[in-house]
Amino acid sequence: MTTQDRPDAGPLERISELADEEHRIRERESEGTATAEDRERLQELERLLDQCWDLLRQRRARREAGLDPGGAEVRDPGVIGSYRQ
Repeated sequence: MTTQDRPDAGPLERISELADEEHRIRERESEGTATAEDRERLQELERLLDQCWDLLRQRRARREAGLDPGGAEVRDPGVIGSYRQ
C-alpha cells in the first residue's frame, strides 16, 4: 500500500500512539496507581489528540474541496477548544 492509498497514514499513526499512551494512563488511574505526572501528561495528551483530530479533519476537508491537504496547519489548542459546545 502506498502513501497515495493511505494519504492520512501519518496523522492516524500519531493519533494511535497518543491514544495508546492515554489508555495506559487511564488504566493506571482506574487502578489507583496514577501519579501527578500521569495526570499532567493525560491533560497534555488530550490537547495533542484534539490537535491531531483537528488536523486530520482539515486535511480531509481540503482534499474534498480539491485543495492540497498539506496546507492544513496545527491549530492552537485554545482555538480548537472554542469549537466545543
